[in-house]
Parts: sequence; C-alpha cells; structure tokens
Amino acid sequence: MGCFLVHGPRVGRIVETEAYRGPKDLACHARVGLTKRTRTLLGVPGHAYVFLIYGMHDCMNVVCKADGSGHAVLLRAVEPVAGFSGELRGDGPGRLARIMQIARSHDGLDVCEGGVLGFLPRDRRPSVGVSARVGVGYAGSWADKPWRFFDARSPHVSKLGAATLGSGRSR
Repeated sequence: MGCFLVHGPRVGRIVETEAYRGPKDLACHARVGLTKRTRTLLGVPGHAYVFLIYGMHDCMNVVCKADGSGHAVLLRAVEPVAGFSGELRGDGPGRLARIMQIARSHDGLDVCEGGVLGFLPRDRRPSVGVSARVGVGYAGSWADKPWRFFDARSPHVSKLGAATLGSGRSR
C-alpha cells in the first residue's frame, strides 16, 4: 500500500490491494492446483501473476511467500501519478491493468529485479482501511476475511456496494 507501480513511463500509487492465501483459500486460484493458468501463482515469489477474468479484463497479482505456496496480493487500484494523458480511472483491478498497460504477456515477469515492470517505495504512509474481499462471495467464509486493504484518504479506491463485499451473509 502506498508504493508506486511502474510500467515504462506510467507510474501509479497503489491505493487498494487484496490478499489471497494459497490452495486452502477458496477465493484463490491456487485452490485448483497447478494448471497452465496457475503456473506463475504457484511459482517463485516476486513475480507478476497476470490473468484474464470474466473473459475481458486482465488483472495483476504479485506472488508472495514461498515457491509453490500460491499466496499473492491482487493490485486493486492505483492513483495515476505520471505518464498518463487525460482523465483515467485506476479503480478496480481491470481498470488498473488497462491504464498501466499490463497484459497477460507480462505474466511471470520478475517485479523485483527493476525491469520493465516493478515498484518504487512509498513517499508517505497511507491511512489503511480494511474490509472483506470483493466479488468472491462463492468462497463462503473465505470471502469474509478482512484481507482487502485500501488508502482511506484516496479518492481512487474502488467505490463498492455492501453486496459486493464478502460472502453477502450477515457478519
């Protein structure tokens, strides 16, 4: 949170993320095991896991923890900082990938080596808000985990209705 995502000339401050905790997490793609799609997710930490969702949006995660663990952090929103023209929205993982020009061809890139896609340290501490995850109601109680983190002061965080958070059951 608060770090800068850099892709070529484009720079966005990360203002919203979501955690995914491996094969036992029913909202995580790792739950299906090793497939062509999950190869990067179940691989080495520090790499971009970029996938297609709803047949139309690319989304980017950063693989975390140990090789083979399937843990990742989904980048959900950025505040455009540099390298953009016009009014752009970076709220939501599909919009983030679109404005940052991140595509499935970036899947597997090492984001720690300082290459074409990577991160710069934050310049200030965000005011961190926490909620249940978004759009994963099918995962039952896993959807209700407080694993969505956002900068409570940023106007670039996703605008969400209560029905999209968590499992939709009473908490």
